[in-house]
Amino acid sequence: MHGAPDDPEPTDTPCAAELTAGTAADRRSEARKPLAPGLYLVATPIGNLEDITLRALRVLREADRIACEDTRQTQKLLNHFGIRTPTVSYHAHNESERAAALVEDLKAGGRIAVVSDAGTPGIADPGAVLARAAIAEGVSVFPVPGANALISALVASGLEAERFRFNGFLPSKAGERRTVLEDLQRSSASAREGALAGTTEIFYETPHRIAEALGDVGTVFGPGQPVVVARELTKLHEEFLRGTVAEVRSQLAGRESVRGEMVLLLAPAPLQAPSPDERHVSVRAAIRGLIAGGASEKDALKQVARERGLGKSEVYREWQRERGR
Repeated sequence: MHGAPDDPEPTDTPCAAELTAGTAADRRSEARKPLAPGLYLVATPIGNLEDITLRALRVLREADRIACEDTRQTQKLLNHFGIRTPTVSYHAHNESERAAALVEDLKAGGRIAVVSDAGTPGIADPGAVLARAAIAEGVSVFPVPGANALISALVASGLEAERFRFNGFLPSKAGERRTVLEDLQRSSASAREGALAGTTEIFYETPHRIAEALGDVGTVFGPGQPVVVARELTKLHEEFLRGTVAEVRSQLAGRESVRGEMVLLLAPAPLQAPSPDERHVSVRAAIRGLIAGGASEKDALKQVARERGLGKSEVYREWQRERGR
């Protein structure tokens, strides 16, 4: 019969329980420390007020001032949580001027929190200018993470989430919007063998422009392009519309009104080399098909030229032959 094993030698390695207790104690100690001087970029809820973090609340309470995209909007949040910190406006129209004044306060040891109306400052909202100015002057800049519309939409979209690119708002003018989309379409085609293949493209869009934006996506990428539109994220009427661009556009068109800020996501499929049979389809037939699908003549000509690697004038001449028949 073997003897009982020797007692293990004592070590200095803490057990899991000790680590957990130590971490909790560290967190309590950190929470008791006065807020350090510097600039705090504080994420706020994009809809559901329960998405505010405990750290964000502490920073907002202990800061000397809160720089707000809209003081009236932020005041609703502060009132809800009983926070009485003074506020100052900091928005797109006074960003550069106000940033200079705030940096002087920061250099003197001030503690300033920056918030946008909703979400993370600096992401399609004011904040980046002040952060760069503070860094240039040696002021500490602290991110206080939290809600963000583009990440929330991405993880629930069902699209590729490992590789994505945020493109902000699409241009409001149709010509500029199509140029942006055409550039993305070309880049997705050239990346089909590279590391960027399968990248999800993300945009912010407004309710009054979403139909036009989807129409241009359909023109550039084709009506069968899969898209996701995320609407009213974290709010009572949160909604994800998934399907082809034609299907999603049809769903929205059937509504009396469309409300709420939106996130538009698409994962462009790279252009595939045409099959031997497809190469025999005439340029004229391809143009006719696109026009029948809702594209304008001009857009159909451009798309066929791009997809077949032909010059626009060559495609135009071929189409003129069709019209002259």
